[in-house]
Amino acid sequence: MQLRQLGTTGPQVSAIGLGCMGMSALYGPVDRAESLATVHAALDAGVTLLDTGDFYAMGHNELLINEALRTAPAAHRENALLSVKFGALRDPGGSWSGYDGRPAAVKNFAAYSLQRLGTDHIDVYRIARVDPDVPIEETVGAIAELVEAGYVRHIGLSEAGAETIRRAAATAPICDLQIEYSLVSRGIEDEILPVCRELGVGITAYGVLSRGLISGHWSRDRKLADNDFRSASPRFGGENIDHNLNLVEALRKVADDKGISVAQTAIAWVLAQGPKHATAIVPLIGSRTHEQLTEALGSLGATLDGDDLAAIEEAVPAGAAAGDRYPQARMHDLDSEKK
Repeated sequence: MQLRQLGTTGPQVSAIGLGCMGMSALYGPVDRAESLATVHAALDAGVTLLDTGDFYAMGHNELLINEALRTAPAAHRENALLSVKFGALRDPGGSWSGYDGRPAAVKNFAAYSLQRLGTDHIDVYRIARVDPDVPIEETVGAIAELVEAGYVRHIGLSEAGAETIRRAAATAPICDLQIEYSLVSRGIEDEILPVCRELGVGITAYGVLSRGLISGHWSRDRKLADNDFRSASPRFGGENIDHNLNLVEALRKVADDKGISVAQTAIAWVLAQGPKHATAIVPLIGSRTHEQLTEALGSLGATLDGDDLAAIEEAVPAGAAAGDRYPQARMHDLDSEKK
């Protein structure tokens, strides 16, 4: 498993990271034993970056990672790097209540995460969404104090816009920006990627398969559980799903010509964007099963040349997807979408 550095100040991480959110929440029923086995398999394959959030099922995901690391070989525990998001507020029913980036809250969230994760430090710490009521300088400054105290190693951002990234980087070294980036979510290419390249900020790209939409395994008649986030996602509803799955079928033709799967093609495309934009880009794969993990890791062996990338671009042009990536109410929370 090759390693790459996140930005100019970040840690050395595996070329692909494991996003663990789906093992606890938002995508329907989960199997705890299978989740633990998948984390173990990822670590065994050389994946070092594990991504979570303290609000993923209200701490459940952090406790799951704690258990996975406690039951993994010692060498895997030592190599694992924990990326944690904080700041999202939820009520007992699971509803979203906003974000809290106040310095006192930052340190409070960190204290609980350290306990749940069973660790004395967090490798990358970031607010999940920019708190519109708290200057980013104050939020980042509080994380910088945690770095100085030894509780955090590196500062990250999540879904931040270009101007916010500049302000944050002027406050303290920023190792990476976590943001959605895929064949069907390419909005960061115009302003955000250039700023990250200029400032030496790496990218951890989530949603590289657009929550399964461009995995090649989605079907038009798939039934979703009531607690599945995708049941309210614009890209999975109405006429949008038909349009978007037509894009997937066009991508499948390219994948078939390469002798790899649609998912592997989509992940390999994201991996290929780092050199193109002179920015370290690490895809976060949201595998919930060993089978999904095995397929995703197969993308590391896929090499896309210029002709392949041109064919992919023709199959799925920038802006071709129908529907926003979040319901409209949630889009307002994304600093990265604000101009």
